[in-house]
Amino acid sequence: MSIDRLRGVIPPVPTMFNDDGSFAAQGMGVLIDRLLASDIDGFLFLGSAGEFAQLSHAARKDIAEFCVRRVAGRRPVIIGTASCSTAEVIDLSKHAGAIGADAVMVVNPYYSLLSEDRLYTHYRQIAEASPLPVLLYNFPALTGQDLSVDLVARLANDCPNIVGIKDTVDCLSHIRRIILEVKGARPDFLVFCGYDEYMVDTLLLGGDGVIPATSNFAPQVSCGIYRAVRAGDFAALKVLVPQLARLQKIYSLDVPFTGLIKEAIRLCGADTPAAVLAPATPPDAQTRQRLVAILEQVGVLSA
Repeated sequence: MSIDRLRGVIPPVPTMFNDDGSFAAQGMGVLIDRLLASDIDGFLFLGSAGEFAQLSHAARKDIAEFCVRRVAGRRPVIIGTASCSTAEVIDLSKHAGAIGADAVMVVNPYYSLLSEDRLYTHYRQIAEASPLPVLLYNFPALTGQDLSVDLVARLANDCPNIVGIKDTVDCLSHIRRIILEVKGARPDFLVFCGYDEYMVDTLLLGGDGVIPATSNFAPQVSCGIYRAVRAGDFAALKVLVPQLARLQKIYSLDVPFTGLIKEAIRLCGADTPAAVLAPATPPDAQTRQRLVAILEQVGVLSA
């Protein structure tokens, strides 16, 4: 696959589960089909929203196989293959290649902090072993360790198979520096923001897209913004950007917010389950009502 297809709005798709914690294949299929009917540009499965860290090695492979088979080549598919073990990342990445995925995304180890040289070695070994292009995933709020601009630049320079980054940082300057310094030196290096609210800035600075959880239930907002930026349609942006800003409130309603994303998907018209894996629990009634109010305010709540 040409990495040129990895652009635009790529939802980090939640994994659907039944109340007993088993994989809800029917609900997952409903969500994938619903997203395929929208204007999204690709899929990310088994990322943070996909609850990968709560799943067994075997379950991750089974779910990845189902999702790739369901998408059936109609959009690019990225599989999250992160682990605290380099060997497990490599095994999951080889599996993703064998089942027909298009790329893998790897967040840095999230328990033992590593020196920058060891982080470099971790990613270089993965890049050299993976049959698929590798996207870095920087989420310091969860991993406790930032992928510095210097480290990203070093990896981009030394590892052709590392093709981009999802930068989930609450700091636009980090994204800006990666676009100007890393992408500036290697123009094919892809830069996605992880937080929805930095979408417009990322695109205007020369980034490639966004991987926003809100696109799972309101893809018309982020997809509309992406296309408006590309077309220079500032009238559309004046309508859509405030809608996206209001949706950001969802992320602060609950920790983790994965259950709320699943509730929002249901409230916006999908017949899907909303169970989450322990130790997470579903949002309580008061939190759910706050979610409903936000969706009503933006106008995306299903009738």
